[in-house]
Amino acid sequence: MSLPVETDVTGAVRDALLSGEYVPRQRLIEADLCERFGAGRADVRSALRLLAAEGLVEIQRNCGARVRENSFAEAVRITEVRMVVEGLIAARATERVDRAQAEQLRGIGASMARTVADGELMTYSDLNARLHRCVRDIAGHETADQVLERLRAQVVRHPFVLSLVPGRARVSLPQHQRIIEAIIAKDPTAAEAAVRDHVATAVEAIRMLEAGRHRAS
Repeated sequence: MSLPVETDVTGAVRDALLSGEYVPRQRLIEADLCERFGAGRADVRSALRLLAAEGLVEIQRNCGARVRENSFAEAVRITEVRMVVEGLIAARATERVDRAQAEQLRGIGASMARTVADGELMTYSDLNARLHRCVRDIAGHETADQVLERLRAQVVRHPFVLSLVPGRARVSLPQHQRIIEAIIAKDPTAAEAAVRDHVATAVEAIRMLEAGRHRAS
């Protein structure tokens, strides 16, 4: 059974938003979206309403839709929720990790260490995302995974990437290594604590960035 057209359009626009093809506050013109995605205006409007409900788009009266921009305060609140959900996922991963998956985690950790030593922050950022995705795959917690996807969608468009902040990678590397070792050791308490500590420092980094922006202005 094929998916409804509006679901296909919603997914396509969502993917474009999450990949950065549209930037925060950019207008989303219905005619342009219809042409790009080969959809009717009613389907595009339905997609925009669904994406507005997800917090990715905001629809302004008499002005149409635009990409929603998150505030620093929103980014902090979302990251605090991530702390809880990712802790649960890490704990679940300790129950399911096998030898091959443990080696995969170790390999990612080793690659992350090399990129920090070489100053390759973009590669480190990619490996960071890969590690978190790997832990989620090992955990196999579908509901928590869906919640995280929604949360990730809220902050992925924020105008900063923490792993690219000067000095951030050297702080987060040992935290990631601690998460990896706790999962491999099948210690759910240690894994959850390691994730919570890691995400807590991300919250503090966001607050520091906000304070820096206020000083600059």
